[in-house]
Amino acid sequence: MDRKIEHRRGLRARHIPYIIIGGLTLALTAWLLLGNHAETLRVDASTLSIHTARSGEFKDYVRLNGQVVPIQVVQLSPEEGGIVTERVVEEGSRVRRGDVIVRLTNSALDLQILNAEAELAEKQNLLRNTQVAMQQDRLSNETERAQLDMDIQRRRRTWQQNERLYAEQLISREEYDQSREEYELARRKHELVSQRLRQDSLYRSAQMEQMEDNLENMRRNVLLVRERKQKLEVRSVIDGELGLLDVELGQSVAPGTKIGQINDLSDYKVEAQVDEHYIDRVRQGLPASFERDGKVYALTLRKVFPEVRDGRFRTDFTFQGERPGNMRSGQTYYLNLELGRPEQAILIPRGTFFQTTGGGWIFVLSADGKTAYRRPIRIGRQNPQFYEVLEGLQDGERVITSGYEAFKDKEILKLSNI
Repeated sequence: MDRKIEHRRGLRARHIPYIIIGGLTLALTAWLLLGNHAETLRVDASTLSIHTARSGEFKDYVRLNGQVVPIQVVQLSPEEGGIVTERVVEEGSRVRRGDVIVRLTNSALDLQILNAEAELAEKQNLLRNTQVAMQQDRLSNETERAQLDMDIQRRRRTWQQNERLYAEQLISREEYDQSREEYELARRKHELVSQRLRQDSLYRSAQMEQMEDNLENMRRNVLLVRERKQKLEVRSVIDGELGLLDVELGQSVAPGTKIGQINDLSDYKVEAQVDEHYIDRVRQGLPASFERDGKVYALTLRKVFPEVRDGRFRTDFTFQGERPGNMRSGQTYYLNLELGRPEQAILIPRGTFFQTTGGGWIFVLSADGKTAYRRPIRIGRQNPQFYEVLEGLQDGERVITSGYEAFKDKEILKLSNI
């Protein structure tokens, strides 16, 4: 028969290790969660940059390195190609408008001028010969007309005499009719010759006008070719300074090739490169300024170039009012370009913490300055000196602005050596 097995209740020896392990695990978890040991780090305060957030006027500007350049640079390019025979002016010399910079020679152009002049002389001779021939034709035609006029008069007179003789029956009808027909024939021939002479006169006039036009065109062509000869002398088109001359004696230069430049020194402008981060905010007409020898000079953004190279784009500034004394091309000025109007805001000095946080959080010191707590903030605009804090800080709070690489994953910093 079966026997009922009784179960023993209570703690047995084999359960003790499991209980101990579970308790240790719970204790370790509680220590990690409640003790904040992983998020706290002790830091030497003397190694940190600590600044105070202040309420003040935020000036929205960007600092630029500007270089002084001439207000205008004119390129030197010969209109006619040739061989360099003389450098009349050297680089750095002052020149006036019309001064010869470089002289060239072009034997092909010389030959073209001779051919054009010879062709013009040939055409002139042909025109003169044609004029003489036409004059002779005109005289011959006038002689023929005079002869016909006289012939008409004679035949009319004969016909009129025969008409009276026939009326008196002194001549025959045939002789009378023949004299009348000869008169009519002479008159008809006179009309035809007169018509031909008029047409010949019109044709000769048109031919002469065309030849005169062709001759005039050839004269202009010769003048243009001679002007091309003059363009073998490369001249300055403005008063200024020869800044570059990149040719050597004996060098062959093609038409339109840049061989140098002339700097217009009547005024200067400032050229600066701007980071593409500001490309949407930089526009023509913005004011700028810089300080030199204790004086502030004003400029205006004249032109923004659209092309971006290596993350930067070019801008040109012109002076407004007074210029610095003894200004030279190539000088560097540090410009403050104003992007907007000043506004009241909470300001903190710029620092390397921004590279780690991106402006999303910062360490804020406690009232006693012994502890720093991580706090989310929102940074708006920035200038070379300050960040504009939109949210997260109050006036008078102290913050750490130095780099966070050593403790970027911590929540609390314990500061020593305060």
